[in-house]
Amino acid sequence: MYAVLSQGGKQYKVVEGDVIRFDRMDGAVGDAVQFDQVLLVGGTEVQVGRPVVDGARVSGEIVAQGKDRKVLIFKLRRRKNYHRKRGFRRQYTGVRITGIQV
Repeated sequence: MYAVLSQGGKQYKVVEGDVIRFDRMDGAVGDAVQFDQVLLVGGTEVQVGRPVVDGARVSGEIVAQGKDRKVLIFKLRRRKNYHRKRGFRRQYTGVRITGIQV
């Protein structure tokens, strides 16, 4: 069984047992989280929500809080002696999916 859920303006396809990196969420490692914005539940029969599936819920457990690898932003204007280099590290929350309820 799989589900498609919406979190932080993005959509994720999850299966029980997966570890998914979401944008930073509140909570400590070991805390339980619930996702109610389930857009689709699939398996033997597919249920599509309008916009969400009624009564569907995905539960998980926070396994990590950290920073992703650095993304470099480099700007250059050729022959103008202009260049800028910046870096950005996105904060993430690692969640292990423990169950999909319909």
